[in-house]
Amino acid sequence: MSKKSVKFEGDNTLIHNDLSEESDLSNIPAVTKDSLYTNDILKLFQDSFNHILSSPSLEGFIQKVKSDLYNRDYISAFGQDDKRMAYSARWTPSRALCYSSLFSSLKEVKEVITDQNSKVLCVGGGAGGELIGLSSVFTQSRDFLNKDKYKSKLNIKLIDIADWTTIVTQLTSKVKKNWLYDEPDSLEVDFINDDVISVDPASLHLTDLNLITLLFTTNELFAEDKAKSIRFFQALNKLCQSGAYLLISESAGSYSHITVGSKKFPIQFLIDTILLGKKGEGEWELVNKSDSCWYRCEKDYQYPMKIENMRFFFRLYRKK
Repeated sequence: MSKKSVKFEGDNTLIHNDLSEESDLSNIPAVTKDSLYTNDILKLFQDSFNHILSSPSLEGFIQKVKSDLYNRDYISAFGQDDKRMAYSARWTPSRALCYSSLFSSLKEVKEVITDQNSKVLCVGGGAGGELIGLSSVFTQSRDFLNKDKYKSKLNIKLIDIADWTTIVTQLTSKVKKNWLYDEPDSLEVDFINDDVISVDPASLHLTDLNLITLLFTTNELFAEDKAKSIRFFQALNKLCQSGAYLLISESAGSYSHITVGSKKFPIQFLIDTILLGKKGEGEWELVNKSDSCWYRCEKDYQYPMKIENMRFFFRLYRKK
């Protein structure tokens, strides 16, 4: 499984080095030298959700979720356990592969995951894509032959308004058993079933975090409550420690436009305004970005459902 013991034999254009700061990236590789292989990641999902993938009712729930997402009815889409299971089996693998590549391609994010005892908060991360993407990079960095008592650890907190407890527990168990072997305690995962824009920001321990992710989540927050969402980002301005990173991504194009008053804005424009301020006078600095980035999966993947290519924008910020 680990690339420390298996030579990569595919198209070498798929292997990609770290992205330099301030590049405007248009593609991320299918897999990098710092993440697990595509089929290793997909096998974990297949092992975790085999009973769901073989269920005759799966397709019906997939169509219900698809309809809810099209209508941006996120509460309905993830309001039942059967719908959450269907989403995790159908769409989370695509997200996890993309996130694994993105995390390992961004030098600053990779270093947070691998080089220290880091604390990460994934907002809207209940479906497991962020968990598996982070775990892929973390696992790939481990030297399982080194028996030193001290090794870095990774603490991941996932907060989501829908109750993804069953999904998170299942995926975490498989990661610890199938990927981390005799080092299960090196990964700590906690799930918080709550609305991030309604909780007391102090309860999230923002001052201790090294990385916060909002991946395909910001639109949902603003659809729920614009004013509360703006206050949440203002709390990040106030409470996050210097040197902390914030990674945001959303679908590229008009789908990620939001209405403020009578005008429509790209959501990244609003977030940049809140975080960066005028002429860079805000609390954060922009480290890396792309307004249109593609992730394309390898063609010879092994999974019973379609893996989606993804086009998105991202912003990586660092707290001053």
